[in-house]
Amino acid sequence: MANKRIDGMMLKEMFSSGAALLTQSRESVDALNVFPVPDGDTGTNMSQTINSAIKEMTAKRHTSVAAVSDAVARGALKGARGNSGVILSQILRGFARALAGHEEIDCALLAQAMREGANTAYKAVMKPKEGTILTVARFIAEETEKAADKYDDVTELFKLVITSGEAILKRTPEMLPVLKQAGVVDSGGMGLMVIYRGMYAALTGEPVETVVDGKAEGKPMPGEFVDEHDEAMTIEDIQFAYCTEFIVSHPRPDMKDEEVVRLRRRLERIGDCVVVVADMSLVKVHVHTNDPGKALQYALELGELDAIKIENMLEEFRERMEARLAAEAEKQAEMKEYGIVAVALGEGLSEIFTNLNVDKVVDGGQTMNPSIQDLAQAADETNAKNVIILPNNTNIILAAQQASELTDKNVIVLSTKSVPMGISAALAFDPSVSPEENAEAMMEAANMVHTASITFAVRDTTYDDREIHSGDIMGMIDNKLEVLGNDLSTVASEVTAKMVTEETSLITIYFGSDVTEADAQALCEQFAEQYPDCDVDVQNGGQPLYYYLIAVE
Repeated sequence: MANKRIDGMMLKEMFSSGAALLTQSRESVDALNVFPVPDGDTGTNMSQTINSAIKEMTAKRHTSVAAVSDAVARGALKGARGNSGVILSQILRGFARALAGHEEIDCALLAQAMREGANTAYKAVMKPKEGTILTVARFIAEETEKAADKYDDVTELFKLVITSGEAILKRTPEMLPVLKQAGVVDSGGMGLMVIYRGMYAALTGEPVETVVDGKAEGKPMPGEFVDEHDEAMTIEDIQFAYCTEFIVSHPRPDMKDEEVVRLRRRLERIGDCVVVVADMSLVKVHVHTNDPGKALQYALELGELDAIKIENMLEEFRERMEARLAAEAEKQAEMKEYGIVAVALGEGLSEIFTNLNVDKVVDGGQTMNPSIQDLAQAADETNAKNVIILPNNTNIILAAQQASELTDKNVIVLSTKSVPMGISAALAFDPSVSPEENAEAMMEAANMVHTASITFAVRDTTYDDREIHSGDIMGMIDNKLEVLGNDLSTVASEVTAKMVTEETSLITIYFGSDVTEADAQALCEQFAEQYPDCDVDVQNGGQPLYYYLIAVE
């Protein structure tokens, strides 16, 4: 299929197709992660990010590539999860910048969008590393820029996006030794290429097989419709009042495809956000309209109606406005000077932070990276002028830094890389000093802590010249694998011994949901006997998947 240019409708199909293919391929991309801990993996994070973008894109009718890409960028930023998700959101943000003011994409503009996407992503990362998704984005930008004036068919240039991206992706193991040792390409780069492959399939009209609820589907439909509106919207902006959904549950045996097409066209004349999905057994319909009765009447010509749902979006809007006004009134209450937001997963860890006067504890960590929107919302809900965020995980720091763009609060992000570092930082907080002084003192306290994380391998792999087998117990110090074994107590003892020095005065054991209190207490007693000059404490962290977090100070 030849396409001289890409218009807004085609761009919508391309993004939806890319998101669907990544959703299908999520587990395959996850499997490329070189470190086999059970954390929020790249494929999952990127999939959640792009699907958030699709929700935003389909919430309104857009006709220009500028409007479509702007909605995609906004949705991706709100839903970005993990470093890979944040970087993806920045690539999409760069696209939107390049496409601003344009109705269609030609070859020159496609190359410009690729360049702006790569540049924006690089700028978002403090220390860009080659051999990653950044390299893939940059190389594609370079190749499309070189070739843009040689093509007048955007489909042919997008084919170069695929071929050049796949070529550089294969070379990522040469740039990162850890990839070469594991025998895999970069997972973030692969995730980006999966999206681009899905986009190319939509552009050429090729079918994309996607998995929904465990069943193979054909070419993906756009993401689900979201009956939400921008905060600046007024009730007068709602053109169609009734969100109408129903199923033609028993279509006439002689129903023809042309009748389904005719139904779709008739609905488009009386509303928007029209979705009509048909097979031999049912027809699913969604439309926003001022005349739901007419929509039902049209559909009755095809068969019996079922699962009818009609919602008054005007009333929903009024309710949201009332809730927003109430929330704004609450915000007008006197603000305190400081608030603290911490990220942690586990009932015990959350309780510890709450007892340290942390205002908001956002669920998240290795097993679940909170989105930028989650962190920004927590900051907004904290009734304070200055909000200190403790990410407590290396994979959340970048998202926390980006959250400041979505809030008017003065957000101070401390680079705490583990929960024990966050706890130590919270203990050092002083409400009587300036934000700068607090940031310095809290990070100084956090950096006094070394953290061991003890978990299990989720698959066989090779890492750092070690053969790792599924189920092996892994002891990591500051996110670096140090001890590997089969016995939990032995690994915990050995990894702690590597951290303790003559200056060590305190050892704290946070035991997870898979460890009994008796076993944790036994380990505490062992450490007390082994290190008589240290205070040893044990706390029920309740964290999933990580047997122990052991802090040494």
